Amino acid sequence: MRRLVLTCLLWLFVTPFAGAGNASPPPLLLASVLRDDIDVTQYWVSEKLDGVRAVWNGRELRFRSGRLISAPAWFTEPFPDQPLDGELWLGRGEFDRLSGIVRKETPDDMAWRSVRYMLFELPDAPGTFSQRIEQMQAIVAAAEIPWLQVIEQARVADRSALRQRLANVLKQDGEGLMLHRADALYVTGRGDDLLKLKPWLDAEATVIEQLPGKGKYRGQLGALRLEMPDGKRFKLGTGFSDALRRNPPPVGSLVTYRYSELNPNGLPRFARFLRVRDEAR
Repeated sequence: MRRLVLTCLLWLFVTPFAGAGNASPPPLLLASVLRDDIDVTQYWVSEKLDGVRAVWNGRELRFRSGRLISAPAWFTEPFPDQPLDGELWLGRGEFDRLSGIVRKETPDDMAWRSVRYMLFELPDAPGTFSQRIEQMQAIVAAAEIPWLQVIEQARVADRSALRQRLANVLKQDGEGLMLHRADALYVTGRGDDLLKLKPWLDAEATVIEQLPGKGKYRGQLGALRLEMPDGKRFKLGTGFSDALRRNPPPVGSLVTYRYSELNPNGLPRFARFLRVRDEAR
């Protein structure tokens, strides 16, 4: 009986905290790919930042997966009580360094001084996206902290102007563009309210096998065998850093890769590893 009582007491005290660092993925607005039939003049356009998506629920900052982000207290203390959605960002081409900073369980205070939280949405807020832009600008103005910013949004006159804007972003080593429908109310899931435009397509797949390297990669990762959501499998052998070849993504993890198009068998052409699944849009 004593053992049963102790077990129950331990369960009561420990259980609420056992999952404190992890939670179910929150329902979010997700991006689809821009199609030819879309009227781009109905959208706000912004740069697609190469950052880590982060959701502020009014109390804490979490990854898209629901896992807790161990940000310094000073970083989030000035944030409002209402939910925010955005990207943790260092700058173009800095994803790997950023990922190393924001995924540490014990935050590196000095490293976090360079991180910015770039807002692009207000979950469950009323009004159209145009109105939510104004709300985000008001939140940032009230906070008066340099690391909380709103991603710059602009309108384009036509497809030609959109292509020129994409070319300018790519010339500066940017990743692509995001298009958010101006009159859209806040919804979750994928649809035409949020679109992305990139020179490459990207997708996610599950690691099912680590294949050994040969030659200069002997003793390291040579390639990953991946399984797509529809069950198709393919081998991915390019895009890995030396550090990743020494410590590759584990079997069962989700990774993001880019590709040019699908071949007649439904497999990606010119696939290249991008990263272990981040919290991106």
